[in-house]
Amino acid sequence: MIKVEHLYKNYSDKIKVLKDISFTFEDGKTYAIIGSSGGGKSTFIRCLNMLEEPTSGTITLDDEVVNSPSTDLTKIREKMGMVFQNFNLFSHMDVKKNVAYALMKVKGMDETSAYKKAIELLGNVGLSHRVDSYPHQLSGGEKQRVAIARALAMEPEVLLCDEPTSALDPEMTTEVLKVLKGLSHTGLTMIVVTHEMNFAKEVADYILYMDKGQIVECSTPEEFFTNAKTERAKQFISNML
Repeated sequence: MIKVEHLYKNYSDKIKVLKDISFTFEDGKTYAIIGSSGGGKSTFIRCLNMLEEPTSGTITLDDEVVNSPSTDLTKIREKMGMVFQNFNLFSHMDVKKNVAYALMKVKGMDETSAYKKAIELLGNVGLSHRVDSYPHQLSGGEKQRVAIARALAMEPEVLLCDEPTSALDPEMTTEVLKVLKGLSHTGLTMIVVTHEMNFAKEVADYILYMDKGQIVECSTPEEFFTNAKTERAKQFISNML
């Protein structure tokens, strides 16, 4: 369980990105965070594993305060995998080593075991034929699937995805969303910032609609898309659909 209490993020006295967010993410559920650009979605998800440091408030994972100075962030990030917009693969490593690297460095696995695990994970995301390729040889969709496999290598409790399809064309977007859909409801908690409304409708257990640094609504997809409670959300839906 991730519990967020009174979270604020300011970049300056004038630039206040997150404003008093309190929310609890339930284990094993899939959350889609949606909203207009500039609403604080990416900042919020990056605060959850301290890629952005909150100005104030607390984030708790399994009763451990994530943003406490005494917390071992390496251990936290093993529990919270992250998939970025722009893949962040190591260009000088082939695909299987991109996935195996953290298994060796963080988990302490020997090379043979790490590569075996990496090849298995790559097979799970449909990339068995690409294990010896380098990132420059891959399509955008393939790169993002490697990034997902790499995040899953740590066997996280939570998978954070920050607009994982924003850099992809429609065909590649479909590839990646299919993989994410397959991961939902497997016991993994998924928190996905997305502009893909069909994905949010079909896969998410809950929709979080953010605007101006706040969570304005949280409801099931059916409730949100058919009976949004606020005018801000209704206007957003009418513009997106």
